[in-house]
Amino acid sequence: QVQLVESGGGSVQSGGSLRLSCSASIVRYNTYCMAWFRQVPGQEREGVVTSGPDGTTYYADSVKGRFTISRDNAIKVVHLQMDSLEPGDTATYYCAAVVGAWFVPCPVNKDEYKIWGQGTQVTVSS
Repeated sequence: QVQLVESGGGSVQSGGSLRLSCSASIVRYNTYCMAWFRQVPGQEREGVVTSGPDGTTYYADSVKGRFTISRDNAIKVVHLQMDSLEPGDTATYYCAAVVGAWFVPCPVNKDEYKIWGQGTQVTVSS
């Protein structure tokens, strides 16, 4: 069984915070790259952050210093803590997974990820 389920989206004013969660039903969860993507209508899905099996992370410049990814390996849940939210962060956020490896950077291209959640909406108002 392979499935990702996101939760935690909502509406917040600029400067506020939200924490998204992704429950990963993956047997070999600790061997996977986990990532968050986001998409707004009319635009392509873009990478937000990736987290590799070795703990290596990569953040998009647009969110670096504001967003933090964490992995609770005991319960196979990935979190995305979003602070100092801006209207530009408004999007549908998706959790994604693909097999990874130590010393190999996780991909940031959406086409490399084969397992996706259903998405959760984040709306930031000014």
